[in-house]
Order: sequence, then C-alpha cells, then structure tokens
Amino acid sequence: MMGNWDMAGYGLAHWLIAIVMAAAFLYPIGRILNRIGFSPIWCIVAFIPLLNVIALWVLAFVDWPDGR
Repeated sequence: MMGNWDMAGYGLAHWLIAIVMAAAFLYPIGRILNRIGFSPIWCIVAFIPLLNVIALWVLAFVDWPDGR
C-alpha cells in the first residue's frame, strides 16, 4: 500500500508553487500591457486556451505608443 503518498489531492506546497508560478508568468505580461496602454487585467486572458493565441495576434498588430 502507498498510504498517504497517493495522488488523491494537492497539498499546501503544490498551491504555493502554483501561485508563485502564476505570478511570475502574469506580472511581466501585466507590465507590458500597462506600458502599451491596456489594462493589466487583460493578462488573465493568457490562461484561456485559444483566446490567448488570438490576443497575442491582436497585440502583435495593434499600434504601440512611440514614446516612453
């Protein structure tokens, strides 16, 4: 028997790692979106399959501001 080592649930360490990885993924996207004039909330789209690819293509062809 495997006891408590089975894959039945997720522990605290799993969720902490998931949150850190999500923050490391979303923070730079939010910063880029903020610099080009979009709301950083749009970075949530990165987690939605197919919509993230469409958003990336839209972002590639939208007019970006010239100045800093």
